[in-house]
Amino acid sequence: MKKYILYSLIAVTASSCSDFLNLQPEYQISENSFYKSPKDFETALVGNYAGLQGLHNTALIDLGDLTTDNTDIKSTSPLVAEAECDEVNLTASNDFLNTVWSISFATIARSNNILSRLDAVTMTDAQKNQYKGEALFLRAYAYFYLVRLFGNVPVVDVSFRSPDEIMKFDMTRRPVAEVYNVITQDLLQSATLLNGVAGLSKSQASTGAAKTLLGKVYLTTRQFDLAKTVLKEVIDLKTYSLNPDYKKLFTNGNDELQESVFEIKYLSGNVGEGNSFSTIFMPSRFDVGMFPGNMQGAGRVLPTRQMAGSYEKGDLRRAASIGDSVKLISGKYEKDLFGLKFVDFTTGIVGDGGINFTSLRYADVLLMYAEALNETSSTAEAHTYLNTVRSRAGLPPKTGLDKAALALALENERKFEFFLEGHRWFDLVRTGRYQVVMNQYFKDNGLNFSVADHEVLMPIPLREIDINPNLGQNPGY
Repeated sequence: MKKYILYSLIAVTASSCSDFLNLQPEYQISENSFYKSPKDFETALVGNYAGLQGLHNTALIDLGDLTTDNTDIKSTSPLVAEAECDEVNLTASNDFLNTVWSISFATIARSNNILSRLDAVTMTDAQKNQYKGEALFLRAYAYFYLVRLFGNVPVVDVSFRSPDEIMKFDMTRRPVAEVYNVITQDLLQSATLLNGVAGLSKSQASTGAAKTLLGKVYLTTRQFDLAKTVLKEVIDLKTYSLNPDYKKLFTNGNDELQESVFEIKYLSGNVGEGNSFSTIFMPSRFDVGMFPGNMQGAGRVLPTRQMAGSYEKGDLRRAASIGDSVKLISGKYEKDLFGLKFVDFTTGIVGDGGINFTSLRYADVLLMYAEALNETSSTAEAHTYLNTVRSRAGLPPKTGLDKAALALALENERKFEFFLEGHRWFDLVRTGRYQVVMNQYFKDNGLNFSVADHEVLMPIPLREIDINPNLGQNPGY
């Protein structure tokens, strides 16, 4: 494993970088001339944000939605990794797990490189605080996915200048509590350092993004009072609001909306920075004529009929999330379910969508805050925040629910609000409901699958264990 981390933690400057800030990619600058000016740190951060494109493009959608009752595979030739997710039978060779592990540790490495070099370069305190705050956020962001998916993972909080330094560093997996401590401290610092920084893009870290992610961390670790406090601080910023039109959150020309707290930047135009949501969400039909050039998808992650049929009557989110029929080249329409979110209907190039992926948004803040209130004896007040989200969806308010009933109502609301955004697996595991929900789903649909106790964690990628057997595997795999 140390050899792998050598390559992924030092050679990170070879990764592709987005040009959304019009900065020169880090890999085009020699190491001797890099990290010499504030501009270099901006460039390094661009590369670090760009690395998240690959994390959300397919891997976290499959791990977050395809492993649940939300979606199914309709592809005639599904990938092995997709079939494993669909059956909740993931193996240590799963490509999506390899992707999350490698990209996350590369993100951590880039963050560590930035943090270790800040004090050696002349810049204003404001610049230093911003760059440090952004790097800390990104490190925490990566670790939060790692710890939830894999449990104990190595904690690397230093920058390596030589192979010898890596070989001497303790790369063993650290306890979950230690990993969460790193995440919490990084986000607390990030929120403070970025406080008052103006002109930040929604695809950059901010105080609001750091506090929103911290609120999610506190919910996950069942520190509900702390979650309630920090999420209320996000609400009180009055920086964010629900977009009146739910559909616009996922369509062209609507990036940087007031609801967005943190988003992943994608660029169309065949520049290698586009997303693949059209490929994985659209049906695998060769006679589909819905795109320029008659481009069709692969049908890799499509709504289950149970999901499509379970929206409340009048829920405006359904039409924005799920398509019921496809237009054929002949001009006729045929019934078929498919996902609509983030699908770019303006490009004729497969895997070249230019719609940003909103990783954190204000609806999540409101529903998480309602959950924290409900868990801290404020169930009546929690209804208000649940109903704010329901109102935007065109639904009547929920009233008079007790704690247990409201918890289920919030779980259900999140299912529809964040469909195809990769939340479902994390939500159900966080609340301890994953096995119950999935085993009932399999039973109801006559499927001979089940979720065992150990499957609330994913297996450590086999290639890591092959390199370092001492890394160990999660129980049951």
